[in-house]
Amino acid sequence: MTDYTLLMTDYEGGSMAFNSRSSICVLLFLTTFLLFHGCSKESNAWQTAPDFTLADLSDQTVSLKDYRGNIVLLDFWTTWCPPCRESIPELVDLQNRYRDQGVVILGISMDDPSQFNNRYLMAFKEKFRINYTILRANGQVARDYFGASNMAIPTLFVVNRKGKIVDKFVGFRPGDVERSLKKLL
Repeated sequence: MTDYTLLMTDYEGGSMAFNSRSSICVLLFLTTFLLFHGCSKESNAWQTAPDFTLADLSDQTVSLKDYRGNIVLLDFWTTWCPPCRESIPELVDLQNRYRDQGVVILGISMDDPSQFNNRYLMAFKEKFRINYTILRANGQVARDYFGASNMAIPTLFVVNRKGKIVDKFVGFRPGDVERSLKKLL
């Protein structure tokens, strides 16, 4: 069996020798580290949820800070997204079961208002028996929660009673939100 050697130049201009087995181990370690920890500068550990003031479907303004002291589930979604639609019955059920324990769900619609007006969203809300507040997103809330990265929908943020983001779920994974919620109750 041939032992391949990889030569690399260190910071002082000398060379360092790695055999192929060592190189593969280092590469696997780095790949695994990046896979599980990513290369984002953001810290997911108890980051304060950015405040916002958005209009609901009746054009009344709602601010996140109004819900301080409650556990808030921020669901970024659209009406045309199949996984978003799949998640609605679970969110309706969570709102019914945990409302009295200070759980508030805010559905933040990312639908384009020029294509999906408030009347359409009200009819959608009735059809799907949505029992939580639906807000209209704006560019600022999208930037605050997703930054410059590509936004995926649905994305749900769990905000604790102190206003800190304690969990984030991308896509619909049945039961995950409730497990996260139970840790806070």
